[in-house]
Amino acid sequence: MSTDVLTVQSSPTDAANTHWVIQSQGTLQGKITIPGDKSISHRALMLGALAAGETTIKGLLLGEDPRSTANCFRAMGAQISELNTDHVQVQGIGLGQLQEPPEVLDAGNSGTTLRLMLGILASHPHRLFTVTGDASLRSRPMGRVVKPLQQMGAHIWGRQDNTLAPLAIRGQALQPIHYHSPIASAQVKSCLMFAGLMTTGQTIITEPALSRDHSERMFAAFGADVAVDSETCSVTVTGPAQLHGQAIIVPGDISSAAFWLVAAAIVPGSDVWIENVGVNPTRTGVLDVLQQMGAEMTLANQRLVAGEPVADIHIKYSQLRGTVIEGAVIPRLIDEIPILAVAALFAQGVTTIRDAKELRVKESDRLTAMATQLQKMGARISEQPDGLEIQGNASLQGAEVESFGDHRVGMSLAIAALNAKGITTLYQAQAAAISYPNFVATLKQLWQS
Repeated sequence: MSTDVLTVQSSPTDAANTHWVIQSQGTLQGKITIPGDKSISHRALMLGALAAGETTIKGLLLGEDPRSTANCFRAMGAQISELNTDHVQVQGIGLGQLQEPPEVLDAGNSGTTLRLMLGILASHPHRLFTVTGDASLRSRPMGRVVKPLQQMGAHIWGRQDNTLAPLAIRGQALQPIHYHSPIASAQVKSCLMFAGLMTTGQTIITEPALSRDHSERMFAAFGADVAVDSETCSVTVTGPAQLHGQAIIVPGDISSAAFWLVAAAIVPGSDVWIENVGVNPTRTGVLDVLQQMGAEMTLANQRLVAGEPVADIHIKYSQLRGTVIEGAVIPRLIDEIPILAVAALFAQGVTTIRDAKELRVKESDRLTAMATQLQKMGARISEQPDGLEIQGNASLQGAEVESFGDHRVGMSLAIAALNAKGITTLYQAQAAAISYPNFVATLKQLWQS
């Protein structure tokens, strides 16, 4: 087994800024597990902090984003043990009992932490909170959650007409609304669901399409009154709620699995098993697209773990074919579009991605980032206002590329480099730690030269 497919090097002027040097000539073989689901990890920590009694979490993601969530809720009085994958203990402070923190709450790079937390803070009366994040998060739009919260009566102030962090929130009793969201966004929906927990009456959120439903599942598990209408893409939270601590098992994150699914599908000779992957149907768009592209993939040992569907996924190298990715499937794979763009490079024919304008306001402009960096490697890829057009049958060459501080862009480029001739150097590679601290170790585990 070779361990030199990827080496990690630090910047001579900034030890925290690392780059990866990737030189590939081999295949991927073996069986792996992946980090816990990031979305579920965030919600388990938040609900555990708000619930009465103790919550235990097994399989928590140890990335930087969940650490930001834990630190914010510790600052407001919740007792959260040291984070690890085996057993995290959360002693809840009780719904409505969060303390006013003496310091500014820092969400780091985590949009999920900041957006979901706004719904919680806005509904805690007689407290003043200030929230911020890193430079990337401070540039990302918060108006999509601030405006509906203001319709509920929230008092929120911030930069650029209250749409950018830092944000100040004066908590108070809110009024229930029926919000028709213009976008299918689990973050918008979940923010308002959290606000509805302490709001008397029915808070209803209707989306144009179903977004991931981890909040609905976990709210119900903690004892909240939640009703889902799949026909109208609506969810109703009836408050005020009574939450009780739970034992949570976090499945593997399908967004992390997606890197290895694509790597195995495009690197000749590869044969990979990924165990304990969450296959919630609101998240499995990446599996649907890979199957329609012709990937040789099967799901085994399908089961329910703490209310979430889980399976082991087996995938082998196969000749993929181009496809169109658009419409209702987009919310189910929005985070996987960067790695699906890599898959498309090695498919036969053209792949077109549409309706993905949301990617322009992630940790980076992911459409621009993927197009410009893959072009450096020789890809024929053109950027569209809401997507990408990708010519298949690519012959990539190693190049110097960068992640723009975006974990999903960085890891997607690293997978592309596995099918490139020569050496690829990826700058700002440390961003992978946001969601996948063990990415390099997993690659080395799988790599056969």
